[in-house]
Amino acid sequence: MSNQRISKEIRRGRGATQNETNRFESQKRENFDDGWNIEEEIKPIRTELIIDSSRSILARNNSPDIPFDRSINPYRGCEHGCIYCFARTTHAYLGYSPGLDFETKIVYKPNAVELLAETLSKPSYKPAPIAFGTNTDPYQPVEKDLRITRDLLEYLLDRQHPVTITTKGSLITRDLDVLSQLAKNNLVSVAVSVTTLDNHLHRKLEPRAAAPQKRLSMIRALAEANIPVTVFASPMIPKLNDHELEDILQAAKDAGAGKAHYMLAKLPLEVAPLFKDWLDEHYPERAGKVIGTIQDTRNGKDSSSKFHERFTGTGVYAELLNARFKTAIRKIGLNAPSTKLRTDLFRPPPKDFRQMELF
Repeated sequence: MSNQRISKEIRRGRGATQNETNRFESQKRENFDDGWNIEEEIKPIRTELIIDSSRSILARNNSPDIPFDRSINPYRGCEHGCIYCFARTTHAYLGYSPGLDFETKIVYKPNAVELLAETLSKPSYKPAPIAFGTNTDPYQPVEKDLRITRDLLEYLLDRQHPVTITTKGSLITRDLDVLSQLAKNNLVSVAVSVTTLDNHLHRKLEPRAAAPQKRLSMIRALAEANIPVTVFASPMIPKLNDHELEDILQAAKDAGAGKAHYMLAKLPLEVAPLFKDWLDEHYPERAGKVIGTIQDTRNGKDSSSKFHERFTGTGVYAELLNARFKTAIRKIGLNAPSTKLRTDLFRPPPKDFRQMELF
């Protein structure tokens, strides 16, 4: 057991058990009970909203194993609290802990639409699908009030710009009106992440994300609105949820998904100690086997960043999981051909995007 573990009363409803100092800090914090922790004073950590003052909105990448070159993350940090989330490590760049800070200090851009308009209005801009949800979830709970994702999607619809979305947040069904209009011109596709069908595991693994059956209903609602939807069975965690792979794919197909992808668990940087301590608390009897198998697929390490291997791993276990996935999608019928989203309909904003267009 880690001596950095924070009491359950304080982290109630959260995923991480710790709030370790991030890797860029020169000093390390350590919990210490001085005898003044009066029970009546213990209160759960509340979510704090922090304004992001940076002047950029699009993140670019040229990775050969990622099918998009630009993305938007309306939020940095994520209330869903998924313990396995690789995005936890990015909170360190903001000076926060990838532990509980990641789940409780949510950074957002109130001027997101203005920043996007500024980017799209540049003469050098060439349209291509913008990916939402590649780092943190665009439909996490704070979106209900802040509506940043909604505002961005409305603007992309106005500009007829293609977009892809990955989420496990049920708020996406609120935006079916906008998404269905985008879908009419082949400007949107959505991937819903389904990690497990086990409610007991879900509550521990991703405490503030939509429940498994809710995610299947999201797939159904999207499919019924003629919005292309993919199921993302991810991450597959050895000895924890990997036995559910075929059941997840079948349930998603029954709900209306047309395609599927998966990713094998990896534990980069600060995620490794967080996940290991979470295992020690919730599944101590299998912790060794889980970590051992993950390391077997990552050349003895907790993670791998090598292109074309980082998502699926290597070795016997990884090969078997990949074979199971390929067999399942063929039998179930989750291998619909990919449809390329249109870019020819894009209408650039006026040169001075702050002024209204006459026509």
